Amino acid sequence: MEALVSTAWQWWLVLWPHVLATAILAITIGASAHAILVKRDTRSTIGWVGLIWLSPVFGAIAYAVLGVNRIRSRAGQLRAGQLAVIHELRAAVPTPERLAASTGSDHAPLRSLATLVGEVTGRPLVDGNHIEPLLGGDEAYPRMLAAIDAASRSIGMASYIFDNDPTGKLFAAALARAAKRGVAVRVLIDGIGSRYTWPTIVGVLSQQGVPAERFLPTSVPVYFPYANLRNHRKILVVDGMIGFTGGLNIRDGCWLEHQPRHPVRDMHFQLRGPVVTQLFEVFAEDWAFAADEVLAGDGATAEANAAWTTSTTFAGEMLARGIRYGPDDPDIGRIKLVLVGALAAAQKSVRIMTPYFLPDDAVCQALDVAAMRGVTVDIVLPDENNLALVSWASTAMLWQVLGRGCNVWMSPPPFDHTKLMVVDGRWAMFGSGNWDDRSMRLNFEFNVETYDRELAERLDRHISSVIAGSRRKTLAEVDARSLPVRLRDGIARLFSPYL
Repeated sequence: MEALVSTAWQWWLVLWPHVLATAILAITIGASAHAILVKRDTRSTIGWVGLIWLSPVFGAIAYAVLGVNRIRSRAGQLRAGQLAVIHELRAAVPTPERLAASTGSDHAPLRSLATLVGEVTGRPLVDGNHIEPLLGGDEAYPRMLAAIDAASRSIGMASYIFDNDPTGKLFAAALARAAKRGVAVRVLIDGIGSRYTWPTIVGVLSQQGVPAERFLPTSVPVYFPYANLRNHRKILVVDGMIGFTGGLNIRDGCWLEHQPRHPVRDMHFQLRGPVVTQLFEVFAEDWAFAADEVLAGDGATAEANAAWTTSTTFAGEMLARGIRYGPDDPDIGRIKLVLVGALAAAQKSVRIMTPYFLPDDAVCQALDVAAMRGVTVDIVLPDENNLALVSWASTAMLWQVLGRGCNVWMSPPPFDHTKLMVVDGRWAMFGSGNWDDRSMRLNFEFNVETYDRELAERLDRHISSVIAGSRRKTLAEVDARSLPVRLRDGIARLFSPYL
């Protein structure tokens, strides 16, 4: 027996280097194959494959930890098998004459843009809408509270942040009154956004009989603003007929009349018409995911279908379409395709307002190409940002657009959270999405596009008024930063995909 053990041990001493080498080779080949098959960016693929082969084992471990896109995988797994909520909207699809009047002839730039967005979203452009811009909480909150108090059937509300502060309590009380008079009320708050105040508003709503759920509850500390897979959408749908969406969270800082310590300017929108159905579709899907309750369509009770009925009655003459996007999209570049398409369609001007500006190279190049074609590109950013890291990282990449002719304007305090894009004074997009990778890849977002000259010109004038009070950021100013500041900004930019 001892002889057999000794012989086996000797064989192992001879073979183990070959076994180890074979295992390392298998791991290296497997990691390389995964990178080649999954990674879409050629430079990223080359970099990871090079690291995997030049640093055996360590390269494969680094790729497994940092290179695999677990965010998209997790988002797909979370939402896999979820029933899509889709309403029939053929009656609201614009006639060829109405489409031509709003977007131009078959080969006009805006007509091509409308076709592109339809392909990207899979949802129709609908006619018969009325959309009204509301400046901040001072105009939006009273309208929203009045709509809640007038509700007779249903209220669906989703917000990233819903603070337990004076403004939040006003909304909680209005929602509670609606629930007590028999209105079907559902409130969805993001798991991170619900914790910006303590105790959270979720408990207040529940105590008052309002059904409220958190989207992906998390143990991540409230002061960690960069968590992934957040529901950043802001949607309110009342009786299936009135909708509100835009950039406003529910918090006292957005109601400037209340003279908050940290004031925030923003813009929200009231919508009527068939496009409200598209707002409700997104809310219903998110609620079903978070609360495991089906509000409409197959699987919903008769009572739910009656309460949550939406209307396709025309309320105006605007063409509009909802654009839902998030990390669970089949094509994670959905909103980037819309942005690049809109920039390519621009003939005269592009106006952009966003609190956070960290687009990737492809979007920067589209902005540059528009400017180099002779289109006036104006980008309005807050001069004092509420997230220092984002501000530093944004400054580090501004040379990419300033060097090609884009204009960057820094709006004075209070911090401006507005999210707008206007092309040629004829097309506009608004909603919850920012111009950064977090909104484009990691958050669940909702925007609305509209083809209406009157509304687009009104929003264009608003941006012009903000620019009139802003200071221009120049390439010389960016280049004149001291070495320590450039290093700080450059390091912050390394984290831009997650800021």
